[in-house]
Amino acid sequence: MADSESIDTTSVQDQQDDPLADLPDEALRQLVEDAMLGNRILANETTMFEKFLKRVEPNMMVAPSAAPTPSVSVQDTRMMRKRSKSKAGGVDRHLKLTAEQKCDIAQREIEELREEIEKTKEDSEKVLDTYRAIMEEADMRLSEIKKASYEFDRDIVKGSVNPRSDKVVAEKVVRYFDDKLRQRDTLIEKLRLKNSTLKVQKKKLQLQLKQKEEMGEVLHEVDFQQLKIENSQYLEKIDERNQDLLRLKLMAGNTLQVLNTYKKKLHTLTMESDRLKTEISSRNELLSRIDTETEQVEVERATAEKLNRKLRQQLDDYKVPEVVEYVREKADLYELNKTVRSWERKVEIAEMALHTHRKTWNQLKLASQQHNPWGLEPVKMA
Repeated sequence: MADSESIDTTSVQDQQDDPLADLPDEALRQLVEDAMLGNRILANETTMFEKFLKRVEPNMMVAPSAAPTPSVSVQDTRMMRKRSKSKAGGVDRHLKLTAEQKCDIAQREIEELREEIEKTKEDSEKVLDTYRAIMEEADMRLSEIKKASYEFDRDIVKGSVNPRSDKVVAEKVVRYFDDKLRQRDTLIEKLRLKNSTLKVQKKKLQLQLKQKEEMGEVLHEVDFQQLKIENSQYLEKIDERNQDLLRLKLMAGNTLQVLNTYKKKLHTLTMESDRLKTEISSRNELLSRIDTETEQVEVERATAEKLNRKLRQQLDDYKVPEVVEYVREKADLYELNKTVRSWERKVEIAEMALHTHRKTWNQLKLASQQHNPWGLEPVKMA
């Protein structure tokens, strides 16, 4: 009974101390809304301050251990409420932040939020670039697949069908896939070399960046502008490379057509090779006949060598005369030559005399014919 009386007396006293007891419902509702708005503002400020405090001094943000709350009576609660009301003003005066501090914290949080937004934008751009690259690669793969399908349909399904059996020639199919595998191996080797080159460039750039960081160089806005210019230049180069890639693809198509032409020529040359093989066999027969003739010639050559050796033996057996005899023979030869020249001179003189006498005889004979035109023989005197 004593406890109930004490509770009634305290409730009456609280109603007398509480200024909100006489207010109407509309005023109370407005006060509640204002209090909720103030609570939301304070919650935002508290959240912002906690973020700032976590970033500046993370060690201070330690979660307090949950202590067991002892059971409190209604009277003790009301007494604590009165004490909190009485101390609220002093606590607010000592713990509230000033407007400058709040502005400073808010400014720092805004900058941090901007940095997070920029970082998020960069991450999003990277993700978008990745998706764009994937889409471009998918488009390229789709175009390559369409091209390969078209070439397969043109070269194998329609171009390599045997008109007699209406079946695909297996050799052409195997050759087609061998060419494709060879082209793929060549592309893989090119990409591997390009990848190794890019890795070397990456290592060089990392080393340069590390050296700049060690030297304490800081990038300024001018450097970023230069990087943007270089990025635009590289983008232009990439576009040029894409154009070159398209041109090379067209060249690859033309090369494939030329390859088909050369395949036809290869078929023609294969037939020519068969003809040449037949001709080679005939030439081999001719060569065998020539070998037989060569053997006969070898026999004749052996005979000629034997005769040559015999003549050489005779030449070796020949003895050279003595010097005196040689001089004597030369002198005799000189005298004989001299005699021959003398006789030749005499023969010439005799021939000249004979020519003169013949001429004189012819003149006399002509003169005698003129004196005896009738061809009468002269009368011989007894």
